[in-house]
Amino acid sequence: MNHLKIGIATLVFFAFPLAGCKEEIKKTTSPPIEIKVGNPLQKSIVEWDEYTGRFKAVKEVEIRARVSGYLNEVLFKDGQLVEKGDTLFVIDQRPFQIALDSASAQYSLTQKEYERANKLRQTGATSQEELDRRIQELKVAQSALDSAKLDMEFTQVKAPISGRVSRDYVNVGNLVSGNVSNATLLTSIVAIDPIHFYFEASERNFLKYSRLDRSGGREGSRTKANPIEIKLQDETGYPHKGKMDFVENRLDQSTGTIQGRAIIPNPDGFLQPGLFGRARLLGSAEYTAILIPDVLISNDQAQKFVYVINDQNIVEMRSLELGPTYQEKWRIVRKGLVADDQIVARGIQRIRPGMKVTPYKVNLEDEYVYVENEKTKKEKNRKGEKS
Repeated sequence: MNHLKIGIATLVFFAFPLAGCKEEIKKTTSPPIEIKVGNPLQKSIVEWDEYTGRFKAVKEVEIRARVSGYLNEVLFKDGQLVEKGDTLFVIDQRPFQIALDSASAQYSLTQKEYERANKLRQTGATSQEELDRRIQELKVAQSALDSAKLDMEFTQVKAPISGRVSRDYVNVGNLVSGNVSNATLLTSIVAIDPIHFYFEASERNFLKYSRLDRSGGREGSRTKANPIEIKLQDETGYPHKGKMDFVENRLDQSTGTIQGRAIIPNPDGFLQPGLFGRARLLGSAEYTAILIPDVLISNDQAQKFVYVINDQNIVEMRSLELGPTYQEKWRIVRKGLVADDQIVARGIQRIRPGMKVTPYKVNLEDEYVYVENEKTKKEKNRKGEKS
């Protein structure tokens, strides 16, 4: 009996600390952390497909000598803008002036001989054969005079198009050749307004555009000047606007791509032939899309996912099938999300799947516009402090 009492007393003694521990555990257990969440943006949009390409002059002309002689003058500054008809080079005109004077004198003499023969023929004092000979001589003299005038004109080498001229490839005093087979290259001109942009589209995208055209969702660029936007490597946004004006008539069998071309206004000449650019081309009909900020998308090897909060406020990992970016900061979601899903907007590093949280609702569009604005302000302030 005494042993029983001692045992009960011992159990009671140890029970009190255990109860105290449970109370301590309850007291120290922290509440679920608060996490910002927001619904995906549902918006009517059109998709834009992105391409890499280069600018190329609409016209590019090599300026060559058309008569032979010594170069007397260069009338432009290397790299300057020139207008159609501007004189660029002058070849020594003296030999051509002599030839022109001679041809002119010969023509005057032949003209007088023809007029004399014509009068004689009217009175029957000469034969028709003699008059015909004088007519042919006059035609030959006229041709010689025209040729001499043309050679004289060619001594002034003029710009055939407006654009930016290169440097002078031949210096004053050098002999240049006007021979058709090996005419001397003097310089070149590229037209810069407007300017072309060339790029290659994949077979997949070509088929997509063809099917959209057939279904009436988006007219093909062969028949419609679809809009295109371009940015240079140091630019944000797509400030250079243009239109499609050509699609090649076949795919390249070696690359599986097809060439497209856009034409871009370039009144200030800022865009130069050879510049690299990033373009986006209208790639779909208008439809309602699910959009999320691109920065919220995580990677797990080849899988793309976001964190969502379910009805029990538990964190879940949701796999996504993604489309292209939209307005740079947003990503189109093909599959994996619906409009009323709650996406984790902030604090991704503080959560894990299966964790219970307290969701705090925010508007994703307002949230990320605000953050970008604040970031821009900080960068401007930082630059101001440095200056």
